[in-house]
Amino acid sequence: MTCGKWVGSLFFVLDVVYISSLVIGGVVIENPVILAPMAGVTDRVFRQIIYELHPGLAYTEMISAMALVYANKRTFNMLNLEPYRPLSVQIFGSDPEVMAKAARIVEKAQPTFIDINMGCPTPKIVKNGEGSALMKTPDLAAKIVEAVAQAATVPVTVKIRAGWDEDSINAPKFAQKMVEAGAQAVTVHGRTRSQFYSGEADWDIIGEVAQAVDVPVIGNGDISTPLLAEKRLAESGCAGVMIGRGALGNPWLVARCRQYVTDRSCDPEPTYEERIKMACRHLDRAVAYLGEAVAVPQMRKHIAWYLKGMPKVSEVKSRVQTLQSPTEVKRELELYLEELRSLTG
Repeated sequence: MTCGKWVGSLFFVLDVVYISSLVIGGVVIENPVILAPMAGVTDRVFRQIIYELHPGLAYTEMISAMALVYANKRTFNMLNLEPYRPLSVQIFGSDPEVMAKAARIVEKAQPTFIDINMGCPTPKIVKNGEGSALMKTPDLAAKIVEAVAQAATVPVTVKIRAGWDEDSINAPKFAQKMVEAGAQAVTVHGRTRSQFYSGEADWDIIGEVAQAVDVPVIGNGDISTPLLAEKRLAESGCAGVMIGRGALGNPWLVARCRQYVTDRSCDPEPTYEERIKMACRHLDRAVAYLGEAVAVPQMRKHIAWYLKGMPKVSEVKSRVQTLQSPTEVKRELELYLEELRSLTG
C-alpha cells in the first residue's frame, strides 16, 4: 500500500496505513477526511453540524469573486463564517485581477485557506469560462492561481476535475502547472466535466495526480463508506479524501470515515430515529439563523435526504414539501417516527 507524500503523521500495522493528519501550506489538518464544497448545501448551518462530527477540514459553498468585488449583499452573507476551523472559502471566477481582489475581501473573514474552483460543471458557470472550463485554459488558470496566491496571506488551493472530457484528460499536467503557480494543495474530482456526476469516479487519475505533484492531493468522488475511504486513501497515494454527496442526509459518514482511517474503529450507521432527530435539529438551527420564511423551503431537500431509504416514506416526503412552518414539519416527522416505532415493535 502507498501513502501520500505530504501526509503529516502515519504508521503501519500489518501492512495497513493509518493516517492521522496532513499538512497544507504549513497548516496541520488533524485528520484526512474533508467535507466537499457543495452549492446550496454547505452553508454555515450544515457546516456547524459537520464540525461537531470532527472533519479534518470543511469548505464553504463556492462564492462568486465578481459578486464579492461588486459587494453583492447575499454573497457577502456567505462570508459570515462560523468560528470553527480549519475552514476553506472557495471562490470562482475567470479574471485574475478580480479573483485577487476577491481573495483580499475573503481574508477579512479569516479563513484557513482560499480554494479556487476549477471543477464546477454547471452550464451557467462554464459558459463564462469559470469552474471546470478552466481545465481547457491552463495558462489562464495558472495566472489566476498566481494572482490569488500573491494577494492572499493564507495558503491557496485548487479543486479540479480529471479533465474537460474523455479526449482531454489532463489532470496530472494541469495540477503541476497550478502548483508551479502557487497552489499548496490540489483536490481532484475523478470525473470529467462531460460526465457531470454520472458514472464512476476514476481514482486511477487521482492517483496519477498524487504522484505528479509534491503538495497534498485530496481525492474526491464516490466515497460512500468508511471501508471505501480507507481503500481509496491506501491505493491512490492521496493525503486526504473528500466527501460530498455521501454526506447528504448522512453527516455521520464524515465521523465514521474519520474513525476508520485513523484507528479502524467505526460507529454503527445512524438509526432511523437518529436521522429523524437530526433532521429536526438541522431545521431548528436553520430557522434560528435564517428565519422561518427562508429556512423551511431550504430545508425541504435536506429532510428528503435524511429520510431517504426509510420504509413507507414517500407520502411523508410529499407532505413535507407542502408545509410552511417548522412546527408543522417537525410534527409530521414526529408522527412518522411514531409510525416507524410501531412497525419495528
